[in-house]
Amino acid sequence: MGLVIKALIGALMVVAIGLLSKTRNYYIAGLLPLFPTFALIAHYIVGTERSIDALRTTIIFGLWAVLPYMVYLISLYFLIGWMKLPYALLTGVICWSLAAWLLISLWTRFHA
Repeated sequence: MGLVIKALIGALMVVAIGLLSKTRNYYIAGLLPLFPTFALIAHYIVGTERSIDALRTTIIFGLWAVLPYMVYLISLYFLIGWMKLPYALLTGVICWSLAAWLLISLWTRFHA
């Protein structure tokens, strides 16, 4: 049942993004992916299955996890000027993946 609720929440977010993108305040659609839907789920699971220290570590890592998203946004901002949108999005995801890999590598090196 919990999986169905999580899937419904995700679907509602997609619908809300689609609806907002059609309004005159279309830019708000860029805020919705940052709603902590999955963070709430992750924090609840870690908080109930692990220690408070593990939850705090997860929260701190989440703060650092904003960096790959910033890399994605910055790369996409520049890429859409000289690439077709699908290629720019794909390249932005690749940039995010590289930044996330670097973050995980550095985190495990200094916090493991």
